[in-house]
Amino acid sequence: MTEKLQKVLARAGKGSRREIEALISEGRVSVDGNVATLGDRVTGREQIRLDGHPVETQPEAEVVCRVLAYHKPEGEVSTRKDPEGRPTVFDRLPKLQGARWVSVGRLDVNTSGLLMFTTDGELANRLMHPRHEIDREYAVRVFGEVTEAMLQRLRKGVMLEDGMGKFDTIKYQGGEGMNHWFHVTLKEGRNREVRRLWESQEMQVSRLIRVRYGKIELPRNLPRGGWSEMGLDQVNYLRSEVGLTAEKESKVDVHATERYKQVAQIRKAVRKHNSRVKSTGAGTGASTGTGAKKKPAPTRPRSANPRQKRKTRL
Repeated sequence: MTEKLQKVLARAGKGSRREIEALISEGRVSVDGNVATLGDRVTGREQIRLDGHPVETQPEAEVVCRVLAYHKPEGEVSTRKDPEGRPTVFDRLPKLQGARWVSVGRLDVNTSGLLMFTTDGELANRLMHPRHEIDREYAVRVFGEVTEAMLQRLRKGVMLEDGMGKFDTIKYQGGEGMNHWFHVTLKEGRNREVRRLWESQEMQVSRLIRVRYGKIELPRNLPRGGWSEMGLDQVNYLRSEVGLTAEKESKVDVHATERYKQVAQIRKAVRKHNSRVKSTGAGTGASTGTGAKKKPAPTRPRSANPRQKRKTRL
């Protein structure tokens, strides 16, 4: 059985299929010593090289599908690299060998909440496709007076610049003064659609949090910037929703203490992320050539309560 070369390289974590097609077109990929061309298929027994370096590949049947639930904070962009140097949603994720994390959709920079990542590009593509109609739920805080007529229009559908849009459900969750919380659901993920729907009624969205994707909810004990790997049941639920075969293996140790494992992983990821941010900031300051030294940050007194100290490190 053969597979397309770009699919095999994508599974090995060398880029998206589109990116790999560009690498093949540039002549940077070889198969058994011959420069590859678009349309080439491989069995997996060939020697594949990228820029002269051998690529370790695995048959599709041996690859374990992994899925992460990530609690995206506001201020992170949903891209691998940002030309403006802003933090990205990939910065805190665990590193992989022979694979890469693919985001299931995006959240804009000012939106927080549940964002999923998987090592299976086919799963990600199917989950994002509107034909599968997987509903997303958002908690949204709007500023202003919301009338029943507005809600009826949002349920029925309003014309946006890229077509009709609507909420499948709208539930009032309370509020104070001019700030009102709603939970809304919709079955597509067009760019900034939730915000644009409210803006069509001249309402200002001040907070937006994705709390659910299908039956996968944002874990209540998952702090912002933290991630948790899904177990086999949740992975297979997602695969069944889009017509993919069930997985038989999982990287999650069902016998491990879930809370301890999760907290340890979050701490490690946050420490590494903060360390990279600090080192980048130091390098930026040195490159200005001003010679000005930054004042040292004031030291904070140590907490006498060890529990409070552990909480702060998260």
